[in-house]
Amino acid sequence: MEDLERVKFWEGKRVFVTGATGVVGLNLVNTLLEHNADVITLVRDWVPRTKILGSWLADSGRATVVRGELEDYNCILRTLAEYEIEYVYHLGAQTIVNVGSRSPLTTFKANIEGTWNLLEAARVLNTYSDTIKCICVASSDKAYGTSKILPYTEDMPLNGEHPYDVSKSCTDLITQSYAGSYGLPTCVARMGNIYGPGDLNFNRVIPGTIKALFEGKAPRIRSDGTPIREYFYVDDAVDAYLTMAEMSDKKKIFGEAFNFSSGEKIRVIDLVNRIISRFGSEVKPVILNESRNEIENQYLSIEKAKKTLGWSPKYSVDEGLARTIPWYTKKVFA
Repeated sequence: MEDLERVKFWEGKRVFVTGATGVVGLNLVNTLLEHNADVITLVRDWVPRTKILGSWLADSGRATVVRGELEDYNCILRTLAEYEIEYVYHLGAQTIVNVGSRSPLTTFKANIEGTWNLLEAARVLNTYSDTIKCICVASSDKAYGTSKILPYTEDMPLNGEHPYDVSKSCTDLITQSYAGSYGLPTCVARMGNIYGPGDLNFNRVIPGTIKALFEGKAPRIRSDGTPIREYFYVDDAVDAYLTMAEMSDKKKIFGEAFNFSSGEKIRVIDLVNRIISRFGSEVKPVILNESRNEIENQYLSIEKAKKTLGWSPKYSVDEGLARTIPWYTKKVFA
């Protein structure tokens, strides 16, 4: 969708965003506000360091902030009803694989119970009013689990094995169930590893590597460095989410899942070395080889999104890194 058409589409729309302080949610909210949408966010923890982000978080008057948890069904129902929500982006989740392994119950409650709370509240309200026009739910490439056949395509089974992966498989299936059983206007986004401005989770490989280099330390790689992943620039992720909702008015995509990615397959060690090279450093990363409960190789086919939605990524990994590293220089490590 062209920029002017997109602005016109979102102007005055009432949009509910869960996970609004995460890297995708943060950038999505900022973009929606630029397009003059009426944005309502759900925030559980108000983390002081997020003030450095220079976003709606630093000026909460730009968006309506509801303090609450995904596990609180009544909070979700009240928010959707009181603000007469039209579009929903359900990005809120416990997103870290290692946290899922350490604390599976909290991961299941946030990711699975949180999803059915949101969808059930939407179903109840749409029974009376049909106010909610589209619900975009964040799944993950990890929902597919381990597969000998790659790239993942949307018709492959969801076979998560470890706690985080299982939580995303369930999120995905529950969402499709509400579309098929109740006609709820849902669609699912399965994305790879998202990075970019606004990501303060230094357990992730890109921000963690950047932080180590700014501190004059050798980056640490939890795996042996050989796993193959796709790294997806956040602006492309935001564009994908906006496109899903915009196209829902034109295409019959409810109940459908779409893969979104950069299309570039990169070993972890090669990604870290690319970042090191951008710093002009000759440091060697430390290979810890201690990761557990992680899938070896993961990458996605994005042909369905290209054909059905007319979507394609705009940024290569190198282009994304060229935009990401200066943000940390100016905002985090200045």
